[in-house]
Amino acid sequence: MLLPLSLLPFAASALAQAADIQIPIALSTLAVIPLLGYGTWNLDRSNASEAVSLALRAGYRHIDGAAAYRNEDLVGKGIADGLAKVGLSREDVWITSKLWNDHHAPDMVARGLEKTLSDLNLTYLDLYHMHWPVASSSSGNKISYVDTWKAMIALLQTGKVRHIGVCNFDPEQLQTLLNSTTHPPSVHQMELHPYLPQTEWLAFHKAHGIHVTAYSPLAGTNPTYSPGEPPQLLNNTAVLKIAKDRGCTAAQVALAWGISRGTSVIPKSSHADRIEENFATRECELEDGDYKTLEKLGEKYLHRYNNPSGAWGIPLYQGLEDA
Repeated sequence: MLLPLSLLPFAASALAQAADIQIPIALSTLAVIPLLGYGTWNLDRSNASEAVSLALRAGYRHIDGAAAYRNEDLVGKGIADGLAKVGLSREDVWITSKLWNDHHAPDMVARGLEKTLSDLNLTYLDLYHMHWPVASSSSGNKISYVDTWKAMIALLQTGKVRHIGVCNFDPEQLQTLLNSTTHPPSVHQMELHPYLPQTEWLAFHKAHGIHVTAYSPLAGTNPTYSPGEPPQLLNNTAVLKIAKDRGCTAAQVALAWGISRGTSVIPKSSHADRIEENFATRECELEDGDYKTLEKLGEKYLHRYNNPSGAWGIPLYQGLEDA
């Protein structure tokens, strides 16, 4: 049985060196999960493959995707092209994908994985998430995520998945899962940024040895989100001041904040200059006062951007900030 990822402490002053989380080599061909990853949600299909290839050429070694993004065929072509151009092998990169809600039935879980591997043209994933604690089927949301999780555990025996995780669980759901299995999630992916810090929830994961990946680490920049309040994080005057003082960009400040908390971050961009800018976050070092300033943003502008509760008719994020 694979064990959860183990975390190393991260000091803010050592951000430039805190590029990866070490995990036991025996658990995976790649021995680390890079803290700075490249997200593929809503990539422009016209250049999705080139963007993924460029991300690998820029230095990213962590690609995050999902079946629900409907672009894994393009992402797979980009991975192949990027690896070839930088002279790397599959084992040199960490690839994550996610099981979609329509494959939660235990007998459908393996099929979901096979489709993802086929689209990506890969033989294994480093990490496979349950995308939501919600099943969608002809019979409605009647499939327990505990049963889905048990089927995901079985995937580990195939060698086609190295680690399994969850996304978007709330405290009660995660505790129910932990109480129902001897194999806890290695990773929990959730929305995290200075407007939604979820500090206590993050501490819970650290106490249970569950690594956290932050999606939407730049807050509301994804075009899927509706514009409006609060002001865009990257245009926030406090963030811009920190960026100016530290010789960084606003995006680098937000990403550096996320990495300093021990979370992996997965910003997305289709633009070459921004892909390279985000990767250069490794050189952006914040000071203690900057963290205090950024912490206050969560108090003033607390906001969750991704919440399909209304559309799905299912309560999500119960007991969490801005549920």
